[in-house]
Amino acid sequence: MAIPQLSSAQLEAARAAATEARRARANLKEQVKNGDLSFTDALNKAVDDETLSRIKVVDLLRAMPRVGVTRAGEIMENLQIAPNRRIRGLGRHQVVRLTELFK
Repeated sequence: MAIPQLSSAQLEAARAAATEARRARANLKEQVKNGDLSFTDALNKAVDDETLSRIKVVDLLRAMPRVGVTRAGEIMENLQIAPNRRIRGLGRHQVVRLTELFK
């Protein structure tokens, strides 16, 4: 499949949309980091939002206070979640186990 040729206006619109999506994902992680939003609330919010659902689970875990690279990796391994899994790719049982872990 060939890559479509986009006009300058279309490229600019795509860039703006991508920037807005990155800001929304960064904002969610920042809210979790600051304690403004619990992990469970962030997970539920991300499941319902197409843009936020593209956050990697490990990145959302690492946004939690006192969860770094090592602990996030251990959590992912214990819950049998692949390291590259995104929120939208989680199964219902994985979501339940994650929410139980951070109640």
